[in-house]
Amino acid sequence: MANPVIVAVDDDPQVLRAVERDLRRRFGHDYRVVAAESGPSALDAVKRLKLRGSAVALFLADQRMPGMTGTEFLESARDVFPDAKRVLLTAYADTEVAIQAINAIRLDHYLLKPWDPPEEKLYPVLEDLLGDWQAAYVPPFEGLRLVSHRWDSRAHEIKDYLARNQIPYRWLDMETDADAPALVASAGEGEDTEPLVVFPDGSHLVAPTNLEIAEKVGLRTQAALPFYDLVIVGGGPAGLAAAVYGASEGLRTLLVEREAPGGQAGTTSRIENYLGFPSGLSGSDLARRALAQASRLGAEILTPQNVVGMSVNDPYKVVQLADGSAVSSQALLVATGVEYRRLDVPGLDMLTGAGVFYGAATTEAPFYRDAHVAVVGGGNSAGQAAVYLARYAEDVMLIIRGGSIEAGMSQYLVDRIGTTSNIRVLLRSSVVAVHGGQALEAIDIATGEEMRQTCGVAALFVFIGQQPRTDWLGDAVQRDPAGFVVSGPGLTRTGDQPGRWPLRRDPFLLETSVPGVFVAGDVRSGSVKRIASSVGEGSMAVQFIHQYLATL
Repeated sequence: MANPVIVAVDDDPQVLRAVERDLRRRFGHDYRVVAAESGPSALDAVKRLKLRGSAVALFLADQRMPGMTGTEFLESARDVFPDAKRVLLTAYADTEVAIQAINAIRLDHYLLKPWDPPEEKLYPVLEDLLGDWQAAYVPPFEGLRLVSHRWDSRAHEIKDYLARNQIPYRWLDMETDADAPALVASAGEGEDTEPLVVFPDGSHLVAPTNLEIAEKVGLRTQAALPFYDLVIVGGGPAGLAAAVYGASEGLRTLLVEREAPGGQAGTTSRIENYLGFPSGLSGSDLARRALAQASRLGAEILTPQNVVGMSVNDPYKVVQLADGSAVSSQALLVATGVEYRRLDVPGLDMLTGAGVFYGAATTEAPFYRDAHVAVVGGGNSAGQAAVYLARYAEDVMLIIRGGSIEAGMSQYLVDRIGTTSNIRVLLRSSVVAVHGGQALEAIDIATGEEMRQTCGVAALFVFIGQQPRTDWLGDAVQRDPAGFVVSGPGLTRTGDQPGRWPLRRDPFLLETSVPGVFVAGDVRSGSVKRIASSVGEGSMAVQFIHQYLATL
C-alpha cells in the first residue's frame, strides 16, 4: 500500500525546495511528499491523487500566491480530501487572514515564515497534526471503484460482471457516499455522468462495456492463435472441466466465455451437495478454482468474448466472434449452458436492475439488508438464493408456481428453508404485476384464480425456467424443439430429421449431428441439470474428442 501524501505548495522555488527538503527529512519514511509551484497545479495533482485512490494526510500552502491564494487552494482541496489537515504558511502581515481562515475553511494551523529551525518551529506542529490524522485514518480501497446512482441498470450489470469475474471493486453511491461527488469531479465529468469506473492507475471510463473493462484489468479478450485442437464455447462447469482435461492431455485448448467463468452455476450462493466439499462452497469459489486449474494446465481463456456463429470447413470448425475475428479448430465443444427465462409481467423490464434481478442474489443481497424481498422460482437456484438473501433481508418470500416445494428442489434445501424463520413459501402463486417508478416498490401476487394481494418489496429475484444459448448455431447443428442440442443416440431417435447423421460410423455419445462438434452440460438435450453431471460430461467429452481426432 502506498504511503499517505503530504502536499506542499509555494510559488517561490527556493522556499518550495526548502519546504520539500525539510518534509522529506523528517516524514519521508512514512509519507510521500508532493510539491507544486502554484495553487492550480497543486489542485490538478490533488485530483489525480484522488483518482488513483491515494490518501492525502496534510496540505501545507503558502498564502501569498498569484492566481490562487493559499486559503483559496485549501478551500478547494478540502472538497476533494475533507479529512486532510490544512496548514497555511504566512508572513507576519498575513496573520489576520490566517486567523479568519480558521473559521472560514477550518484551518488547522498557520506557521510564520521563516520556520528555522524546523526541529522547533515546524516538526512538532506537523507531527501533532499527522498524529491526529493517523488516529482517524482508514486506509483507502486500492482496487477498481464504480460510481453511480443506486438504480442505474448499467451499474448493476457492471457490478454483476465484476463480481462474477472475481475482480475486487468498491461501489460508491452518488447520493449517499461522500467520496462519490469528489471522485466524479476529479475525473472532470459532470454529476449526471453514470456509471463512472475508476481504475487503480487513476484512469477512468464512463459507462464502459464489459469488454472495455476486461481490457483495462488485463483479461484476455483475443485469441493468441488462429488454430486450436479444441475450442470450447461456454465457461460453465462443463466448459471449465473440458478445459482442464483438454489442456492437461496435451490439446491446444481455447475456452470462450461471453460473460464470466462459472456460468449460471457461478452465481449460486452455496452448493452443499457437490462431492468432496462437506461444508459446501459457493459457485464463485468453484469457478475460481476451476479457472485457475485450467489456466495453470495451459488452457487459454477469453472473457468476455461472444461467439456469434459457426461454420464447418471439413475437417475444421470455425467460430465467428463478436469482434469480427474467427478461430478454427479440429474439434468444437458446445457448453453454453442455459439462462433464466424472463418473467412475462407488464412493466417488469423497465425495472430490471432497479429492484428486479435475474440470478444476481450474491451480488445484490448486501444492498437489501433489513428489507423485504421476493424470490420467484421452484428449483435449486431459487432455493439457494432465498437462503442467502435471508442472511441480509428482514423477510424473504419464495414464490413457487407449483403445489410442492419438494418437486423441484433438493431435500437439503427444503430442510434449510423450513428452518429459516424469515423465509415464507407461497405455493401455487405467481407474480402478475409490479409497481414502482424509479425502482421497484411492490408486486401483485396471485394465488389460485381468486386470491390476489399486493406486497411491498424492495427487490424481486427471478429464477424461472431454463432456455439454452444456442441461437448462434443456426441450422448447422440439430436441436430439439426447445433449442437444446441433440447428441449421440438421440440423433437416430429424432423423427423430424431422419438420417441427418452423415457418417457410416455411429456418433460418439456426446457428439452432435456435425462430426467433431460435441456438446456437454445443461445445453445438451436430455441432460441432468446438476453441476456435478455437467462437470462429468465436460471431462467425458474430451475422451470422445480424442477418439474423434484419431479418426481424422
